[in-house]
Amino acid sequence: MSTCPFDDPPPDYSVRLKKLEQLRAMGVDPYPHASNPTYKLKQLHKIFNLDSLPHVTQIDFNEKPIVLTGRILLHRHMGRLLFIQIQEESIRFQIIFTKGECTLEPLGAEQSFELLKKLIDLGDWLEVTGHLCQTQKGEPSLFAINFRLLAKALLPLPDKHNKLNNKEIILRKRWLDLIASQESFRRFELRFKIIRSIRTFFEKEEFLEVETPILQSHYGGAEARPFVTEIALLKQRVFLRISLELSLKKLLVGGMRRVFELNKVFRNEGLDRSHNPEFTLLEAYAAYWDYEKMMDLVERLFLEVAIENLGASVFIVEGKEIDLAKPWKRMTMKESINLYGGFDVDQMETSDLIKEIKTFGVEPESSVRGPLIAQLFELSVEKHLIEPHHIIDHPIETTPLCKPKRTPNNPQEIYVERFESFIGGAEICNSYSELNDPILQTQLLNRQQETQEEKHDIDLEFLESIYQGMPPAGGIGIGIDRMILLMTGASHIKDVLFFPMMKSLSHNRDIDDLLRSKDGESAV
Repeated sequence: MSTCPFDDPPPDYSVRLKKLEQLRAMGVDPYPHASNPTYKLKQLHKIFNLDSLPHVTQIDFNEKPIVLTGRILLHRHMGRLLFIQIQEESIRFQIIFTKGECTLEPLGAEQSFELLKKLIDLGDWLEVTGHLCQTQKGEPSLFAINFRLLAKALLPLPDKHNKLNNKEIILRKRWLDLIASQESFRRFELRFKIIRSIRTFFEKEEFLEVETPILQSHYGGAEARPFVTEIALLKQRVFLRISLELSLKKLLVGGMRRVFELNKVFRNEGLDRSHNPEFTLLEAYAAYWDYEKMMDLVERLFLEVAIENLGASVFIVEGKEIDLAKPWKRMTMKESINLYGGFDVDQMETSDLIKEIKTFGVEPESSVRGPLIAQLFELSVEKHLIEPHHIIDHPIETTPLCKPKRTPNNPQEIYVERFESFIGGAEICNSYSELNDPILQTQLLNRQQETQEEKHDIDLEFLESIYQGMPPAGGIGIGIDRMILLMTGASHIKDVLFFPMMKSLSHNRDIDDLLRSKDGESAV
């Protein structure tokens, strides 16, 4: 028997290890190669009328039995009866074992029942063959005639009630959360149904899904600090991408009319309620479109995904009823600052903007007027955007990849055809009328270089592609994790990620202490 890999395993480990040795000594394989269940637990209510199953005393044993599988979550011994509750995915189901009526090969019925009582634990996986029935109280059950152990669990579940109260455990050890919380399991099921719906939507809109490189020799498409690594063979520094934009635009140059990618990007920045360094991003580009058409697309996308997965266009955000079917509010960044923040930026000098930003207890991020207006918007407006809003027409300094507004009101203050969409006080979409003037594109990228604290090389291959002609286009970027956060009603982005970024623990931290501690916020 191999030694334990843990410095200080919980006391139950040695007990379960002895049970494992006993099972093997009795000729029982505790880790068989495969199983062939007849149905998933979630299929039972669709295939059988569980309300009209025969009583346990009226089972027709001539009918063909079925095979179910799952992890043991409850174990109740009552004389000659043993009630076990198994769980598969988010569904739980009761199994009835009767002394002398069920067997585990190669053992007899009596010995099999004793084995169930003494050597099988919570957390073990079982395969059970039997007949569907209902108990005296009308609970749907499977009357077992034989069973197999599929996997012996050597570490116990966190506590006897199968509940996790420690937030750190929930986030670090997602598998335990999925076992204990049916709500969490269903939230993640919903996550991937939403992602499937998004892909279906874009396919119906005649977008082609593509894949572009994660490792890039140049990074761009957003202002963010990258993760840096190296290709050893080439002795070349590369970056984990911070955006999908530049590669997808090269495909537009290549003649692809509508493209989208839904994949991971990486930004070496902070962690908070709506940010994780690794996140799922959707970017889509359509030749001949502009940001007006992209606004319509975003509204259709959110509405269709909500109806398909939530069954309605209405849901609650921040205690307020939100209806995605209603026209989303559209206003310029200046208008929103005036309406929600109470500032008329047209009447404010740059020094006034700096002064007002400082009243929020933060330092201005720039001395340039355009970024100051954008920062004042973030501080004074975003929290008010609970209902769906498109905030349009941003200062040109905020992005070098967007077309200037077609009819500028003030030639001294240029705005671009960009919108950000907000729901629940959080940004959920960013979109441009994409810049395809190669000379202006070069000028704006060079200007961005001059104002960046951390300078990086401009992607000359991207510029080369624009010089060879990119059609007018509209583009969007949607943070999928934020969209799922919104639609599932979760409170934190970590709740919709299987394995969110967490501070590392020392390797010698006591596992038993981690499982039983109650102050699990320290490393979150």
